[in-house]
Amino acid sequence: MTGSTLPGRPGNLTAEEEIKLRELWILSAKLFGAIEPTPSQPAPTEDTSEPSQPASTSSRKSRFGLFRRHKEETAPPSQPSAFHSTVTDLEHSGSAGNDKHGQGALFKEAMANSSPEELRDAFWQMVKHDHPDALLLRFLRARKWDVHAAMVMAISALHWRLSDSKVDSEIIYKGEMGMLDAAQSTDAAEKKLGSDFMEQIRLGKSFIRGVDKEGRPCCYVRVRLHHAGDQSEESLERFTVYTIETARLMLKPSVDTASIIFDMTDFGLSNMDYAPVKFMIKCFEANYPESLGAVLVHKAPWVFQGIWKVIRGWLDPVVASKVHFTNNLNDLSEFINQDNIIKELGGPDKYSYEYIEPVPGENEGMKDVAKKTELETARRSLATEYEDTIKQWATLQESDKEGFDKSRAKRDEIAGKLFTNYWAIDPLVRARSLYDRNGELSGVTHQSGVIKPEAARASSISEGTQAKDSAIAQSADEKTGAVIGTPAVDPAVKVDA
Repeated sequence: MTGSTLPGRPGNLTAEEEIKLRELWILSAKLFGAIEPTPSQPAPTEDTSEPSQPASTSSRKSRFGLFRRHKEETAPPSQPSAFHSTVTDLEHSGSAGNDKHGQGALFKEAMANSSPEELRDAFWQMVKHDHPDALLLRFLRARKWDVHAAMVMAISALHWRLSDSKVDSEIIYKGEMGMLDAAQSTDAAEKKLGSDFMEQIRLGKSFIRGVDKEGRPCCYVRVRLHHAGDQSEESLERFTVYTIETARLMLKPSVDTASIIFDMTDFGLSNMDYAPVKFMIKCFEANYPESLGAVLVHKAPWVFQGIWKVIRGWLDPVVASKVHFTNNLNDLSEFINQDNIIKELGGPDKYSYEYIEPVPGENEGMKDVAKKTELETARRSLATEYEDTIKQWATLQESDKEGFDKSRAKRDEIAGKLFTNYWAIDPLVRARSLYDRNGELSGVTHQSGVIKPEAARASSISEGTQAKDSAIAQSADEKTGAVIGTPAVDPAVKVDA
């Protein structure tokens, strides 16, 4: 495993890549309403009947209005023709070339039905603990540094999070406890969704455990536990997104991808279900670009050969190149250190998946409206400060190396504050998960009241067995209402609004 920064990431960009990043930031800021679009030629007459501006902010609100303007704030004057020209250029970019996942159409839908503030809100929610530059760079790398194509892809992904999957306002916000409650609902559809979700997580159809040789979190998928029709398509998709989002929280600057191990032991045709496979492919190719490290298909039987030919045809060549077939412990050891291979696959790691049920009171922190408002205000202030830095960066000449260096340093500084702010606000906007309860994610509040530092999250991944035992032992006492898995924030670090 190397701790060096990979190419195309913050801190390791060529001069040309940094210019591309600046262009994408400026374009993003225009669409988010943070920078006024540059006036240009009016759009052709025949196009003026089409929606020239996004829907008003009164049309639809997401659960978390982090970036809604306060009453005392005045929106910048609009320039419909300039904004329309920017959007039209991007629409043409989105419809050109190979648009495998229909992102051009999704971009148009997003611009017609989402306000700039809603898209901005969705972006800063997606950032979470990540470096904002790193998030945009994922889209640039996925689109081979084509700025317009990257922008279309990013807006499409944000629209998917905001309107289609409701990632932050539903899936992450309600979490496992929300699905447990839904399973007890008198509404048949809600009950089905909750029951199906909980069945999958209790079975351990997929789970996150340990890291590979590159330090990437490993997600194991036990394919034999899946049977088409056992769960609804909606619950399968929700469980998939929930797992991806949980894995995202285990990433860090030097390790920004995860690996998937498909355990094909005892696989039969009854376990094959193409719909979830297609959804997973779309997730990684369209909505979570550059998030996949390696894919290991372990112990695939001969019957899978024909199935693989079909699936390979659906994959982007870059994604397909990450797929490797393994058959034994030695094969796995090429990608994962033997000590980290679970006993289920023949390794020495004695870990055995066991689901820890949600604990009453573990989400009490989410009721602290005052604290949430305080932290959201601080995050809004930091986001605005970051965007102000982008505005200043936009005025610099490309030859101004000193100015570029100062801008980069300032963005890094604000990104650090956003990181601290996220882990402070996390218990207020994300329901606790299995990985909070067993200590593999954000630390466990022990009976002593001592919280493991957030910085220890990476090492706690390899200590999951001991942490899990501690979490199980404490769970009975935690019913008094103490919050499990609250990420620690250095008391010396204060984020001002």
